[in-house]
Parts: sequence; C-alpha cells; structure tokens
Amino acid sequence: MRRRPGIGGLQTAAAARDQYRMLGENVAKIRTDLMKEQLTTFRSQLEDFARKHKNDIRKNPAFRSQFHEMCAKVGVDPLASNKGFWAELLGIGDFYYELGVQIVDICLATRVHNGGLIDLQELCNLLCQRRKSAHGAVSEDDCLRAISKLKVLGSGFEVISVGKRKLVRSVPTELNKDHNAILELAQAQGFVTVEEVEKRLSWPSGRATDALETLLDEGLAMIDDGHRDRKRRYWFPCASSLSSVGTDTLKI
Repeated sequence: MRRRPGIGGLQTAAAARDQYRMLGENVAKIRTDLMKEQLTTFRSQLEDFARKHKNDIRKNPAFRSQFHEMCAKVGVDPLASNKGFWAELLGIGDFYYELGVQIVDICLATRVHNGGLIDLQELCNLLCQRRKSAHGAVSEDDCLRAISKLKVLGSGFEVISVGKRKLVRSVPTELNKDHNAILELAQAQGFVTVEEVEKRLSWPSGRATDALETLLDEGLAMIDDGHRDRKRRYWFPCASSLSSVGTDTLKI
C-alpha cells in the first residue's frame, strides 16, 4: 500500500514552491529593472539625437516622421504638450498646433465647395501654398498628426478612408457604408448617376436614390441636370481636385 506524504513532506513541498515563486519574482524584477535602465538610456540618447538634428526635424518632413516613429517606440510623445523639454528643444508642439489652426481655416474656407469633405493630399497642397517655403514643407504625416490633435474640438475633424484615398471630414456628418461606396465610385469621373450606382453596385433604385439624396442634403454633393440624356449627375468636389478653387478664396 502506497504511503501518503506526511506533514513534513507537505511542508517541504510548500517551501519549495515558495522558493520557486520568489526566484521567479526576482528574475522578473531583474528583467524589469534592466528594461527600465535600457529605456532610460535610449531616451537619453534620443534627447541627444534631437539636440543634434533639431534643424532637420523642424524642416524635413520625412526626417520628422522617422523621428516620431523613434519616439513612439520608447513611449515618448513630443506632441503631448506645448510645454516642457520637447517643446522647448524643438518647438514641435507649437508647429503642430499652428498647423491644426491652419487646417481648420482651410476646411472652413473650402466647406462651401466640398461640403466639409476634402481629400488629404489636396489639403496638404493647400497648406503648402498657404505656408510657402518660409515655414518649411508639410507632409501627409504632419497633417494626420495635427488632425489627431483636433479631436479635442469634438465630433467633426477626422480622417476617413474611401477606397485608396484618405479624406478629411470637418463636419459631424456620419457616413455609412453606402455613402463610402458611392464616394469611391465617384472617384473615377467626379460624379455618378442613379443608374450608374444601381448598375455598378447592384443596388435597387430606392437604395441608390436615398443614399445620394442624403449626401446632397449634407452638402457633400451638387446636382447637374443640364445634359441631353436627362440623367442627373451628382458631383462630389471631394472626389476631384480643388485646383479650381483660387488661393484668394482660401484667405481667412
């Protein structure tokens, strides 16, 4: 008959478990301390790098984007505040806050033309025209970071994807899948017709008309009835270039 472990055996097993637990905790603490030390060292090196290359970070959009990626890997957000070490060293916070104000101005100025939905690349082009060389170049990455800071203003400013393009929305209109599908379809010519939507998306007439009329009511589309085939065109300024909008129109 097999003997059961006695009290002494149970105590020995419990002590062994405690030792293994303590050993595991010690190993985890050593690893954590080592990671903290490495992180501190890396942050220090990052600060030295920023001091050395601050002019490139300020003026070169590609270099600035790579710098942001380096910061993200060590949990540093230079945009968290417009005060403190990073703001004083690089002025990055002020740069993006200024950019955000200019983005709001452009979105408001072009809203009468596009209903509050503008192509991200077009927005970048208009920003560059407005800032000119004196303020340095602006990239799409810069625009995206500045727009992310505009979320504190409430619903409205955000970036949405329509097909392969990114659009900046500056109005609180909620776009559903039907609206996005129509906007993607309109990218080919800048406009669609009810018949085209029905055929290309395999929708019934009611669904196509309802979605198009909603976009029209929200100011995102314009109608054109002056064609021989008598088919109404729904034009989407956000799906075509805003180059026709003069720079004088965009002055605030």
